Amino acid sequence: MKLLAFIPIRLTLLLIVGILIGHYFSFNPTHLLFTTLFLFVLLASIFVFEKNTKSILFGAIATLSFILLGIYSYTAAQPINNPSHYSKYTQAKDALWGLKIKEILKPNQFSNRYFATVEGIDDKKFSGNLLITIPRDSTYQTLNVDDELLTYADIQSIPNPLNPHQFNYKKYLENLGIYHRMNITPGTFVKIKNSRATLIGTAAKARNYIIKKLDQENFGADELSVIQALLLGQRSDISEETYTNYQKAGAVHILAVSGLHIGILLLLIQFLLSPLQYFPKGRTITLILSVLLLWTFAFIAGLSASIIRATTMFTFVAYALYLNRPSNTFNILALSILFILLFINPNLLFQVGFQMSYAAVFAILWIFPLLKKLWFPKNKIIRYFWQLLCVSVAAQLGVLPISLYYFHQFPGLFFISNLVIIPALGVILGMGILVIFLTLLNWLPSQLVWFYNEVIGLMNSLIAWVAKQENFIFSAISFDFIQLVLAILVLVMGIELCTKFTYKRIIFFLISILCFQGWTVYRNFESNKKSEILVLHQTRKSIIINRNGNNLSIITNKNNTPDYLISDYKTAERIDNVKFDSLNNSYTFLDKSLLIIDSTGIYRKSTSNRILLTQSPKINLDRLIDSLMPNEIIADGSNYKSYVNRWKATCIKNKIPFHYTGEKGYYNFE
Repeated sequence: MKLLAFIPIRLTLLLIVGILIGHYFSFNPTHLLFTTLFLFVLLASIFVFEKNTKSILFGAIATLSFILLGIYSYTAAQPINNPSHYSKYTQAKDALWGLKIKEILKPNQFSNRYFATVEGIDDKKFSGNLLITIPRDSTYQTLNVDDELLTYADIQSIPNPLNPHQFNYKKYLENLGIYHRMNITPGTFVKIKNSRATLIGTAAKARNYIIKKLDQENFGADELSVIQALLLGQRSDISEETYTNYQKAGAVHILAVSGLHIGILLLLIQFLLSPLQYFPKGRTITLILSVLLLWTFAFIAGLSASIIRATTMFTFVAYALYLNRPSNTFNILALSILFILLFINPNLLFQVGFQMSYAAVFAILWIFPLLKKLWFPKNKIIRYFWQLLCVSVAAQLGVLPISLYYFHQFPGLFFISNLVIIPALGVILGMGILVIFLTLLNWLPSQLVWFYNEVIGLMNSLIAWVAKQENFIFSAISFDFIQLVLAILVLVMGIELCTKFTYKRIIFFLISILCFQGWTVYRNFESNKKSEILVLHQTRKSIIINRNGNNLSIITNKNNTPDYLISDYKTAERIDNVKFDSLNNSYTFLDKSLLIIDSTGIYRKSTSNRILLTQSPKINLDRLIDSLMPNEIIADGSNYKSYVNRWKATCIKNKIPFHYTGEKGYYNFE
């Protein structure tokens, strides 16, 4: 199938190109708006007077118009470009902030976290979103969506990652339009009574009410958490063990209400409403009821961004089924992305969930027909499971490059999980909706609770068994952005070749494979030559890593080094061998000496290029500087913050560079 033959696909690709340009380069929104409007007027004029949409001039202006539309939509969608954004207020220090809770995030061990909308500052109207953190307190009641607060607080910048190759939470939040955080203690804000309700807030209240009703039934803790995720999009109660099992089994997508759930639900609704086809206007009634039921489900599931985009897409699919044109699914998919999603919120393009969701759907629509043709079993049952396997393989092929880039792992037994669970997912969803309906009416029989609990428990047990097959879970796979692009190119060229064998396509496919292999060999070669010494940041610990080619030496004063700290670096830098060494008093790295002073405060009096202060030593830093005359002083995360502040002031007074890993991140011996 030639995707580029579909005009909506072309326009979508041009819009995406424009969004990417807008993401990496800065533009003036006003100039962009007038330029874009001028080009669209010019395009309309050519169409009216020449009536030739196949001319080179029309094609060139249309291409430029939609690229500029993408640039403008991205630039205009950034909250910080809004003149009323809170960052434009120059007197925000110790100001009175009016906030409205927008979304409740999963709490951590120490605090509850929220996304909040800025309503105003000091009785002046402003806009924008903030990350709000409130320490967990036994006397403190959690906030709800739509709650409005008044507080005197200061905003803080969201810190960059402190160690190499860590998840960049700051960049993640910036893609959501959030640039600052605000820490509020329970006694420093006032909750406004009778706050204004929004649709999303009402949906959140409805979902919370359903969760409370389900909580009163006799469901197991793990089973209830999975039921909430499957039906209501609430994943915060899932235990880490259960979530990890689903991740390792390649079935984590089941725990997020997304296109898979909405698609199965649409098929279930169409099946239940099929008798209406025999009545006058039955097909129209079926369409209206299908759309209403889909959006009702989206409402009780909380109207999250992923649910809204999935429901939007399958609303178009329902309309295509109504028109008897399901073969135009690519057009429908492109239209849902272009006009409803990316144009309104271009930042979706940079969210992993959005990328994987549409990559999976595109792959199913493109690759599944090719796989299905490989074998056509005569037995209906065997044919059903063969087609299900083809769908699963197609989806995994579509998301494989993205999954390797972001998560660096691949579940080898994904097809077992999908072959068993996906056929039953329609029944599980249908039964779950029945359970919710009956529990709201207080008519839910205990036998149904027991049966549904056993079904979810059986699904959890199967996932746990698959997750235990460690030999089939390929993890810590090094995969960079260039490999992502080249892997997608290999996949596209391979599919094109399978569609039609030609000499030209064989050459392109082989060239794409050579490019991928060449880049991988080059990265491994570069990794073999690289050497570096880093002082990492870790609370209560001192960690120095000495990297020499593919070998890594971890120098630390404690053996229980966090796995994530080393595994992220090891995977990204293509490290083969890791060994641990104890921390000594002095080292020579790259012909430069490093003196380490720990809690004992004892050190050898000799000239040192650099001094690392660790474990909060009680020393007179002025005297130490006069005695050793270091070029630079480093303090890692094992020190008390009060000590660090005192040392920093001393270094400023003595005009000596001071590097605190908790503020500037890891230290690199260059």
